Amino acid sequence: MLQNSVKKWLLLALLVLSQHVYATEGMWLPQLLSNLNEKEMKGMGMKINASDIYNINKGSLKDAIVSFGGFCTAEVISSQGLLLTNHHCGYDAIQKHSSLEHNYLENGFWARTAAEELPNPGLTATFIVRIDDVTKAAVADVKPGMTEKERQSAIDKRLEIIKQQVKKESWQDAMIKPFFEGNKYYLFVTETYKDVRLVGTPPSSIGKFGSDTDNWVWPRHTGDFSMFRIYAGKDGKPAPYSADNVPLKPKYFLPISMKGVKKDDFTMVMGFPGRTTEYLPSEAVKQTVEVLDFAKVEMRDAALKIWDGYMRKNEQIKIQYAAKFASTANYWKKWQGEMLGIKKTDGIAKKQRYEAEYNKLLNANPALKQQYGGVLDTLNALYVKINPYAQNRDYYSELTKNVELLSAADKLFDYLDKMNANGSSDDSRNKFAGTMQDFYKNYNPGVDKDVFVSLVDIYTKRVPENLRGSLFNNIWSASGNSSKTLADNVYATSALTAHAKVMKLVQLPQEEMIAALRKDLGVQLAIALHEGFKENVAPQLSALQLQINDRQRTYMQAQMDVLAGKKNFYPDANSTLRVTYGKVDGYSPKDGVDYDYYTWLDGVMEKYIPGDYEFDVPAKLIELYKKKDYGRYGVNGKMPVCFIASNHTTGGNSGSPALNAYGQLIGLNFDRTWEGTMSDINYDPSICRNIMVDIRYVLFIVDKFAGCTRLVDEMKLVN
Repeated sequence: MLQNSVKKWLLLALLVLSQHVYATEGMWLPQLLSNLNEKEMKGMGMKINASDIYNINKGSLKDAIVSFGGFCTAEVISSQGLLLTNHHCGYDAIQKHSSLEHNYLENGFWARTAAEELPNPGLTATFIVRIDDVTKAAVADVKPGMTEKERQSAIDKRLEIIKQQVKKESWQDAMIKPFFEGNKYYLFVTETYKDVRLVGTPPSSIGKFGSDTDNWVWPRHTGDFSMFRIYAGKDGKPAPYSADNVPLKPKYFLPISMKGVKKDDFTMVMGFPGRTTEYLPSEAVKQTVEVLDFAKVEMRDAALKIWDGYMRKNEQIKIQYAAKFASTANYWKKWQGEMLGIKKTDGIAKKQRYEAEYNKLLNANPALKQQYGGVLDTLNALYVKINPYAQNRDYYSELTKNVELLSAADKLFDYLDKMNANGSSDDSRNKFAGTMQDFYKNYNPGVDKDVFVSLVDIYTKRVPENLRGSLFNNIWSASGNSSKTLADNVYATSALTAHAKVMKLVQLPQEEMIAALRKDLGVQLAIALHEGFKENVAPQLSALQLQINDRQRTYMQAQMDVLAGKKNFYPDANSTLRVTYGKVDGYSPKDGVDYDYYTWLDGVMEKYIPGDYEFDVPAKLIELYKKKDYGRYGVNGKMPVCFIASNHTTGGNSGSPALNAYGQLIGLNFDRTWEGTMSDINYDPSICRNIMVDIRYVLFIVDKFAGCTRLVDEMKLVN
């Protein structure tokens, strides 16, 4: 009897524990943390309060976080407006300042004095002043029975009135964004500083170490950081660049912990994540990984293999295609990880189980069943119906994007549209000539022809004849249904294969130019593809998407009503300020493979390949490693580099601060693990990990490698 009682007690204890396993999913609005998350966060180890994260009456963590240029996140790390963000976030600014004489990308850059800090026209840093719920006012004019367009029109008019009436200072801005598929609206009062100067960056051999090979993967050894500074007018307000501007005195800046992290430590990431779609029905998840991701990966895989083959044999082609290859490979690799992650975690079945629970609760509530009955089934059916059109869109998009001759045609069509609207002028022609000169500088017709053959072959096999359009089918038939024959004809005759030929056409009188273009097979093909998509795909795609948008909004509200009390809901990412929290931990992506949560400088040296563009290592870093000269930043004779945790992040979180339980800076977010990229549609704590560079590695590079101690001196280091 006693033994049975013990067994029952143990079973009960396990059940209770299972109900309190901490969730790490979610990108939470900071102003709602006190009601929704504070208790759980403290249970996971957080030592500060929600009011220390978001507060409009005193300085808080939100006042140290900025939207960097509108595409990344950065954080203030000193009382003098010093900003920390990723190397890849600052890459464009660094590149613009680089030249043969001062190659900051290759050699790095460090401003030894404030006078050496470099201005960046157009680069901004935006703070969030406060966030207000304006849902009630936003939907005041929405009436039952409105179409999707009528509803949105009524809301848009209301939003303009709300923005005009908002209480804010003259130098502040206001924006309103929809949340929960348009069921909620929040207003953001912001302050944007327009004088943001480059302060320091490591060489690419540190800031981009591992480059394409290590992108999206763990273990990682990249010092992905750069430093900027916000300048303000003498009154502390935002001001355009001026030599008289002064470093910003922020409301709050992040103290920096020198303690590091260990397994199961609480971590928190704040930033501006770009886009997620976590509340899609199961058929939408299935469509994403089995239809759309597959299509895009298939097309890019073919293009990348051809580019890679040429780049390995020809140095000139390698220079021409290096940037295109990296850009194209980035999401090609991400989509593969997304497919792997969904398969590894049985993500589609997970969604189906969720929907079964939703339906069970819905059917048990007569009032909710009357309101929402059939919404989910209809939504899933719509995703099945839109599949062929969405698939065609992605095959069409990848074809016209990766076959550069077709991209050139699109640029020409844009020029003609502007010419028809505004008239022809020497200025517009010269501007177009410059654009095309830049384009053809990195173009090789032989490479592009091989890409054309491969991608057109895939396109015609995957896209049904009735969705391609009669114009394309006629051209295809005339070429004997052979992509090689079509390519031979196009690349032998089309003016789109060379800059000089295009510019010769543009110099003709308008009527002669149009007549010549109509005879150009490359132009004919581009028009045929465009018209086929416009006539046979776009209308159906648009009509079905409107229905999906309407049902998705209703289904979102249904989930929140049906599962009320059982689940806290966070809104999908939409480039607004969010908080995510988790724990430091390794993971196992597949059988027999277990990853630790830390990497060290030893791993950099293990990957070191002299002269390699991805894995070269600066001589100074090798010297410091050999001497174990890590200063106060090393740990027991080793130098920490990167670590991972279960924080829910996505694009836009690049540059976000990783914070410990006390709200102190411990690292800098810069990537996700490959299999965990599915977190945009299906977060799973078993394999979803964000990758961060340890703040001590950042400080080590600034101090010991670059010798720019003045920057460390203005930070607040906490032991």
